[in-house]
Amino acid sequence: MDDDFIPVRLSVNGVPHRLFVEPRRTLLDMLREDLELTGTNAGCEHGSCGACTVLLDGQSVRACLLLAVQANGHEVMTVEGLARHGRMHPLQEAFWEKQALQCGFCTPGMLMTAYELLQQNPDPGEEEIRSALSGNLCRCTGYQHIVEAIRLAAQRLREEAEAATPSETTA
Repeated sequence: MDDDFIPVRLSVNGVPHRLFVEPRRTLLDMLREDLELTGTNAGCEHGSCGACTVLLDGQSVRACLLLAVQANGHEVMTVEGLARHGRMHPLQEAFWEKQALQCGFCTPGMLMTAYELLQQNPDPGEEEIRSALSGNLCRCTGYQHIVEAIRLAAQRLREEAEAATPSETTA
């Protein structure tokens, strides 16, 4: 192996990977080009638009600003990791139902930001949602449908959690 490459071990969407990358290669380029996970979009490549948002150990990061070597030893979740067992995540379903996308370019970053928000706060209000999304730019929708979709997903996730929790019966 060329001395200019550095070994990187990480887990992406629950799958372990070992790659050799150039020291200046971004996480975004590694995800899209080396792992062929093209759901994460390259937008401004300056960290301003949020299209490349992924989760690193559960925290949202801009994959265009993070070097791949900085993800060494960490867990990365991309938009491809939301769907499970051939079924869309409730966030993805809600975005579709509420028509929260038009061109779809910002959608992966919006979904990952919303996922992190709902992990931290399962019942966010409109202002909390808008604040969480403040670093994600959408040039098509005007955000209202996105906010509605996140509120719908939050409601459904709470209902799923309640249904999965055994209820106590009194004798």
